[in-house]
Formats: sequence, C-alpha cells, structure tokens
Amino acid sequence: MNIASLKNNIKTKRSLLCVGLDTDVEKIPEFLKTEFENPVLEFNKRIINATKDYTVAYKINTAFYEAEGSNGWYNLEETIKLIPKDCFIIADAKRADIGNTSEMYARAFFQKLKADAVTVAPYMGKDSVTPFLNYPDKWVILLALTSNKGSQDFQYLKLENQQITLYQQVITISKEWGSQNNMMFVVGATHPDEIESIRKIVPDHFLLVPGVGSQGGDLESILKKGLNENYGLLINVSRAIIYASDKKDFESAAYIKAKEYRDIMSKFIQ
Repeated sequence: MNIASLKNNIKTKRSLLCVGLDTDVEKIPEFLKTEFENPVLEFNKRIINATKDYTVAYKINTAFYEAEGSNGWYNLEETIKLIPKDCFIIADAKRADIGNTSEMYARAFFQKLKADAVTVAPYMGKDSVTPFLNYPDKWVILLALTSNKGSQDFQYLKLENQQITLYQQVITISKEWGSQNNMMFVVGATHPDEIESIRKIVPDHFLLVPGVGSQGGDLESILKKGLNENYGLLINVSRAIIYASDKKDFESAAYIKAKEYRDIMSKFIQ
C-alpha cells in the first residue's frame, strides 16, 4: 500500500486506528473453544468484522502465532486474508539480520504473507534494514522508542560528547535509508513528551504508536503532538479492544471500543 492510499483511507474513515490482533488462545471467550474447531481464527474473523469500519490498519504480532507451530502459521496466513483490502497490514515481527537473512525475512512477509509493512530492529544497522526497503509500496517500521519499561535501559542513553539520546540518533541516521513513503518509526504512547522532539527529526514520516489503552498512553496528547500534514500517525490498540469482553458479547464490545477511539481521533482529522 502506498502513502496516498493510506492517507485516503484515514481521511475517508476519519480514523488513525490500528487494531492489534495479538490473539492469545488463553484469553479468548471460552465458548469459541468448545464450539469451533479453530477458535483463534473464528475470534480474529469476528474481531475484524466488528472493527473494520473504524480501523485503517491491523497489526499482527507474529509471536502469538509462531508459538503455536504450523497451526499458528496457518492462522497467521488465513487472518491476513480476512483483512479488508483497504486496510494497512502490519506484520509485527521485529526482524533484522545480516543482509541475505533479511532478504529472506522480507520475502516471507512481503511476498508470501502479503503484508504491507514489517517491524524491524535497527541494532545491526543499514545493511540489515535495506533488503526490506527494496519492495515497492512496502514499508519498514523501525523500532525507535518503544512503549515498554525496558526502553529506559538503552534507548535513553546519552551519546558521548553529544546532547542526543540513542533513540534520537537511531531516527536521525535511519531516516536517510528510506523516505516518508516507505519508512515509519515505532514511538510508544507512554512517551508523549518525546514525540515533539521526534517530530523535529522526522516531521513528515508516519509514526506507529503502541501503548494506548492497556499500557496507559494518553491518546489526545499523542494526537496533539504527533499529527502532521500527512496525518502521520497510526495508533495501535490491542488488548483494550480485542479483549473488551470475554463473553459472547465480545464482538459488540470490540465494536464499541473501536468506535470510541475512532470518535476521539476524528476530532483531530481534517
């Protein structure tokens, strides 16, 4: 998906919502496990149908599927097929390795799974990321400032003889590897004050923002500080939507939550 299509969907739906399909079989409603042969796929299908009118992207954390072996990989493939064509598909796989290995990762997620984007770790540098950037209308979403507590361990370290942090250096260097048309950055909603400084480095790029909802990120603060002329934000919400209820009303509960988030976002979208 190119940037024009993504922006058009945001404008049409007046939404920046990205729903995370981090489906844990232990957390889905019990009735699905007794009534359906493939409860995970049934759950995903119903969540997608319930949220698609308010959602512009779906992020699939591949770990939840890989943990189930071949059946999990089947569910990953089939879940992607269920996502509407107008929605941006993110494989949250956090890959990157030496060049020829990254080429295989890129082939897996872009050619085989047909994802629009894949999350990539920057630690190994440019040659580990470049293979993902060689696919037209596909995106790298580079880990920059993550939403977890452990982000404090390394990402905030000040570089010697410089007044910038490691995460700022990562963004400053890596933005030259691609462009606003094929590279986004992960910036956790748990760091709203840092978004302003990040926007000075990458004023035109999209940011994927996890951490709203169960992790406590403040949505309105993120919107005020992060929006740009391209809209420039995908706001990921996972558990707060897909596990809004663990009963038979989980679809309607997910629909209501997705609409609530979209309604807040729509006030900021022109």
